[in-house]
Amino acid sequence: MSTDAPGREPLDPALLARLSGLELRARTIVEGHLAGLHRSPRQGFSVEFAEHREYTPGDDLRYLDWKVFGKRDRFYLKQFEEETNFACQLVVDVSESMAYRSSRAALSKWEYASCLAAALAWLVLRQQDAVGLVAVDAEIRRTVRPSGQAAHLKQILQTLEQMRPEHESRLGAVLHELAERIPRRSLVLLVSDLFDEPDAVGQGLRHLRFRGHDVGVLHVIDPAEQDFPFGEATEFVGLEGLGSEPVEPQHLEAAYRAEFEAFLRRAAAQCRDLGVDYRLIRTDEPPDRALWQFLVQRRRTR
Repeated sequence: MSTDAPGREPLDPALLARLSGLELRARTIVEGHLAGLHRSPRQGFSVEFAEHREYTPGDDLRYLDWKVFGKRDRFYLKQFEEETNFACQLVVDVSESMAYRSSRAALSKWEYASCLAAALAWLVLRQQDAVGLVAVDAEIRRTVRPSGQAAHLKQILQTLEQMRPEHESRLGAVLHELAERIPRRSLVLLVSDLFDEPDAVGQGLRHLRFRGHDVGVLHVIDPAEQDFPFGEATEFVGLEGLGSEPVEPQHLEAAYRAEFEAFLRRAAAQCRDLGVDYRLIRTDEPPDRALWQFLVQRRRTR
């Protein structure tokens, strides 16, 4: 299967950066580049189903289970445990580290993450399911309660546009709080650079899974954070209160690359072990391709 949406050229982040307003950016990603995603989030995002029941005329054909048909030569439908109460909670990291944008990226991590969240909200609402938003850093900054009303998108977009990355991250602690606050089993999609203690983040994700939530992680990084393209003496300015330090990059390049790659491997392994869908996304990557691959990956594993 192609890694891109059928019949479309991947969307250049530089083009996205030239568009004014989050609504236009989200519309460009969804309407222009993810038009092939017609399935309900109950299939694409996967709320677990409890049982099958036999098809009767008038039932929604989207929920036919073709694997069962192949075995029994009869039509059965997936009956979802929360079929009438599906909700997707978008948890977006708005900590200060998300403000970073290198010269290799057209968008900061926060701008890119906002586009991903807005596009996901658009997709869920288009399927007439409920979506909510939680903006987090060291605490829960803003929440938009889940709703399936089409007009709800504007509230989500406005909230994202109003947020500014300016506080430190305590992502692990916030995930624990969310696990207790989200009242029923939901799809929880975290959009973050995961810059917190890895064990704390892992325990927070574990808590969400323990509470029965279906969890996905869109791990957003800047290309310079992975590639370390610095050749000359550079002053590195730490975000989230870490100060600044003049550095000769050649003296630490190998150690930095090894440490960062270990961080990425650990994040992916934690998610895999917890049954959390994970996708590493660089901000120089076409956002439509990243979302397409993430959703296709979820369908294949459900």
